Amino acid sequence: MPFVRKITSSLRAKLLTMFVILTSIPLIAVGLVSYQKSFNTVSGHSKAATMLVADRLALDIDVLFQDTSRLLELEKNPQVLRFLFSQSETYEDAKFILKTFDLYRQTYKYESVLNMTMINLYGRGISERKGVFQLDYNPLRNSHFAHLMTEPNDVLNIPPTKSSDRDRLDGFRYPDRNVITIMATVKQQITHEVVGFIVIDLDDSVVERFSDNVKIGKTGLFYVADDRGIPIFTPSALAKSGDPFQPVNLSKHTGNQRDSFVDSSSDPSKFVVFATSQATGWKIVGSAPLEEIVEDANRIRTLIIVSVALSILFTITLYFFITSRLTRPIQLLKSKMRQAASGYLDAKVKPTGHDEIADLGTSFNTMIEKIKMLLEQSIREQEHIQKAELRTLQAQINPHFLYNTLDSIVWMAEAGKNEQVIQLVQALSRFFRISLNKGRDWISIKIELDHVQSYLIIQKMRYRDILDYEVDVSPELQMYPILKMTLQPLVENALYHGIKNQRGKGLIRIGGYVDLQDIVLFVEDNGIGMTKDRLEAVREQLEQPRDSQPDDSGDTGIEDGKNGGFGLQNVHQRLKLYFGERYGLQIESEERKGTCIYVRIPKK
Repeated sequence: MPFVRKITSSLRAKLLTMFVILTSIPLIAVGLVSYQKSFNTVSGHSKAATMLVADRLALDIDVLFQDTSRLLELEKNPQVLRFLFSQSETYEDAKFILKTFDLYRQTYKYESVLNMTMINLYGRGISERKGVFQLDYNPLRNSHFAHLMTEPNDVLNIPPTKSSDRDRLDGFRYPDRNVITIMATVKQQITHEVVGFIVIDLDDSVVERFSDNVKIGKTGLFYVADDRGIPIFTPSALAKSGDPFQPVNLSKHTGNQRDSFVDSSSDPSKFVVFATSQATGWKIVGSAPLEEIVEDANRIRTLIIVSVALSILFTITLYFFITSRLTRPIQLLKSKMRQAASGYLDAKVKPTGHDEIADLGTSFNTMIEKIKMLLEQSIREQEHIQKAELRTLQAQINPHFLYNTLDSIVWMAEAGKNEQVIQLVQALSRFFRISLNKGRDWISIKIELDHVQSYLIIQKMRYRDILDYEVDVSPELQMYPILKMTLQPLVENALYHGIKNQRGKGLIRIGGYVDLQDIVLFVEDNGIGMTKDRLEAVREQLEQPRDSQPDDSGDTGIEDGKNGGFGLQNVHQRLKLYFGERYGLQIESEERKGTCIYVRIPKK
């Protein structure tokens, strides 16, 4: 053939032919491998991103129900228990419960909660909208109440049903909306016997917005189904358009909490993801045509084919140019990625040109900036969490001390001891003025000592026969700051667990000194002290996290819930939370000789 004869007759043509063949084969092979890798990576990322969206929607629903479940704490309220347990009118309890409902609304901003209802086993109840009411039928005829009687520890999350079934127990109707209902039991605190039920109505539009506002691809959608896969919430756009809605068959995947798969039974094939809400058991299901999920991968395939063709066409004349244009930016990007992987987040690429490598460099810079922003946001959130925990610990003021002090004031006033009454009221005023401190967490050691002295003045007037105290802290130390309410709980612990339980008059001594770069304050008493086993148990319990503490700590002094104050464990955890692990409390004690508690804080 003339074409073959022409190629074989020229050395230049042979070299050119061999060069094109040797160049094109690797390019084609690389293009095929790159396509496969890119297809798997991009489609995998798209599927993972869709799964993350489903997980986020499930988490949003969990947060909604967990936030609303705070209202179930009302079952521990004594007035609620008395109202549900009593058969007679208790106007004051009903009034208090309604005020408690309003307090919860103002505190937690429950915009989605439509109504809260309490009802006992005899049909007597109270709700926000109607107040006190009496059912004319046995409430246990309600299937949900009957279930809760057999399973009193369950919390039922009941999805919306037909509007005709939404008549509330108190007679209130919601004609223009559906509601989600949360039901739980109210149990007697000691016997755990069921005495009534809590019913909370939520506006279902909160959950509907989840499925309305989030899409997959161009035409994909999310909807919410129950644990059997039956749809509960579907996008409202479908109802407006009149398009038929075909739910996904999840029968083969009901045992999984989250999963993704391709549904080949539909035409066209659909990519399906679902995640399960831990609070409700509902499934957040998303489906979209598979072509939309792999659309980017198909674009990459086309791009690779075109790139390979162009590379073969221009490989001879532009070989060195293309090499310099491609290799150097990739090596630079690789170097910057290694720096970022080692933790140096200030590594930046200076993109040159407007090709794919430049876009990749710009995307890399954007990614690094977002990572830095997320890290800073995480640090800020952790700081807010720590401050919130600190405020929570400081808010645990027991009213028993105030009650007992007011009783003492009344007793002295009746006995005509006017001077003692004035002194006691002044000490009480100073005590609570420092306790409040305009919401600030920090005060000087001097003000903290004034706070402790006010407390001791009050207690000395109550226990004048058994209590004496000394405060000896140098003025140089009193200028340094300290967390509010650090020493007073230790003094209270010394009084109630040391001196009060011994015979004769006791002494509480407060002092302080400097240890290198730290300040050490101590509260010492000559009370009954502790045995070695008891001291070791107290030290171990002091280091336990608050969540692992039992509700009734007995008389260890770690959580003095019976005698008031924050308790040693609260003070210890606050100091560690704010200053670090090496700071906090240290306890020394000897039986029948007394106890000394040391407070170590940084000198700054």
